[in-house]
Amino acid sequence: MSDSEHSSAQKEARHSAPGSPWTPREEPRQDALGRYLAAVAAAASARSAEESEPAPGGEVPERPAASAPERRAPAPPAPPVREPATLRVRDVMQVPASSVPGDMPFLDVAHTLAREQVSALPVVDAGDHVIGVVSESDLLAKAAVMAEPRRHGPAGRLWQHRLYDKSHGDTAAGLMTFPPITVHPAERVADAAWTAAHARLKRLPVTDHSGRLVGAVSRRDLLRALIRDDAEIRTEVETLVAQHLLDPRAVEITVESGVVTMTGRLDKALVPELLASVRDVDDVVDVIDETETD
Repeated sequence: MSDSEHSSAQKEARHSAPGSPWTPREEPRQDALGRYLAAVAAAASARSAEESEPAPGGEVPERPAASAPERRAPAPPAPPVREPATLRVRDVMQVPASSVPGDMPFLDVAHTLAREQVSALPVVDAGDHVIGVVSESDLLAKAAVMAEPRRHGPAGRLWQHRLYDKSHGDTAAGLMTFPPITVHPAERVADAAWTAAHARLKRLPVTDHSGRLVGAVSRRDLLRALIRDDAEIRTEVETLVAQHLLDPRAVEITVESGVVTMTGRLDKALVPELLASVRDVDDVVDVIDETETD
């Protein structure tokens, strides 16, 4: 399958993925993820607009032809630009990934899910290609119809109709949900997080360009990679401050929800550069300067 076909299949799968209501504990996590990714999208959009903005007047100014070669002093080398690292799925995925073959019986699938302590597993064919995902919900559908094959009333008939096909599945392939929603190892963590959030999936199979299973990534893995906690941010800021100051103890650092507050006494000449460096730390939302200057 080509990259374009893989992407097209992914979009179609995402639109057709069945939804399920979030639990109360899930709402705060999704809110935090949504706020972070919205900020990432806004920053990327602003950067794109800035790069594509034309010169005043809508035309690119032409460089005037030099009448004679001029001797100029060589320009000083440009300062190195600190590029933020882009996390990829391969950086956070779990390897190896558990899976079940398509011909695995219903009860063995249930035992495998319990043993692996996961709510869903990819279903693979003989070539280790992911052909679907079987979950606790799929198994529950079969068990529910087996336990109570007849229900009365309009709601009961609708419920029975939706689960009818599941009740006839005896193997992983017969019970699985397909097409599977997967991500590629080279995909950005932010994009994989959107896929998981949109489809309301706790776990995503990671496949190569041929659709073969190479790993798995959970929603928790993605969230941890995107949003660091305040303690990690504080540790990095303190290390940065130690590089700028002879006595790092002169400044006290506190971090709350990504907002860094700095207190203490500093040399006035050092403050602008130090604040700029702290603002460049990944996941720092804002810097509050409460230092006193000498």
